[in-house]
Amino acid sequence: MKKTALALALMAGFTGAAFAQTSVTVYGIVDAGIVSERGGATGNLTKLTSGVASGSRLGFKGTEDLGGGLSALFLMENGFAVDNGTATQGGVLFGRQAYVGLGSNAGGTVTLGRQYTPQYLTLVMADPFATGMAGDAANLMPNTGDAASRMNNSIKYATPNFAGFTGELAYGFGEVQGDNKAKRQYGLAVGYGAGPLAVRLGYHNRDNTGVSTDNAKNTLLAGTYDFKVAKLHLAYGVNKGVNSSPIRGVTDAISGANTSNPYARATAPTFGSSDSRDALIGVTVPFGPHTFLASYINKNDKSAANQDANQWALGYRYALSKRTDLYAAYARINNKNNASYTVGSAIETGSGDKAFNLGVRHTF
Repeated sequence: MKKTALALALMAGFTGAAFAQTSVTVYGIVDAGIVSERGGATGNLTKLTSGVASGSRLGFKGTEDLGGGLSALFLMENGFAVDNGTATQGGVLFGRQAYVGLGSNAGGTVTLGRQYTPQYLTLVMADPFATGMAGDAANLMPNTGDAASRMNNSIKYATPNFAGFTGELAYGFGEVQGDNKAKRQYGLAVGYGAGPLAVRLGYHNRDNTGVSTDNAKNTLLAGTYDFKVAKLHLAYGVNKGVNSSPIRGVTDAISGANTSNPYARATAPTFGSSDSRDALIGVTVPFGPHTFLASYINKNDKSAANQDANQWALGYRYALSKRTDLYAAYARINNKNNASYTVGSAIETGSGDKAFNLGVRHTF
């Protein structure tokens, strides 16, 4: 009996030594709400859906101290629909994010896998709605990457924070045999954040066809200033090239065509702009457990079609605790010259030019 107890104690000691400097965290978001969509050609729609303010997810992340200031890290994040229990991101197991890498406080971090583009993270910073709810800036402003704001087969380097200055550089392999340039993409971002001011410039370049230099190029400058009583959000984007600003929906990855044709245009399928400018102004106003949100976005289509659009949105969050909040939002898009942009949410594209949301979100 004494020998057994001693052996168990020794095993526990060795196990503790092996994993004492390893940390693994399970985290997630569960988000569901009632969504009422209006203005689509097939009629109005009211539904209970998942991922309205933030995509519902289950994630695992961890670090291991390798010594000398170096650490290993990983993250795997699954997206799911809480309303019916199915997987999102096309059923990909870890469709939201999946990467592994090395990092140090002095040298920065290198990660490999499926990751957010630097330009998209710039958009998140600019948007008072954090690309969620009906006011999602991505209704008009483009998500970059080959997987709705993400890059597959990518390697990313993020610098340490140098007195408020940061940077990111990402490269996504096209993986076309015989042509290393085909379907490749790359992006970068530089930013500054200190005190009430935050500024970030993001860029993304993606080869569409794999047979030419027919690239989509997106540049986005964003800034926020926190006045304490309110935070001001500003952004300006330039989008050039085929598929540089596709319409949300069932979209062809090469042409940018929206085959769902939400407004039954006579010239279906409809297309996004290949030359446009985006401008955003927004505000976040916190007041105790209350937060009020508002934004206005203008898309200026510089192509011959001149399919401009603008969106205005209002939102509200009430914090029941640090982890749970209630939210409501309304947004409306004014499409011009047969433009076909729709009001969606964090993970849905929407079916019309107006939408109202009412929901609850819990983080863990």
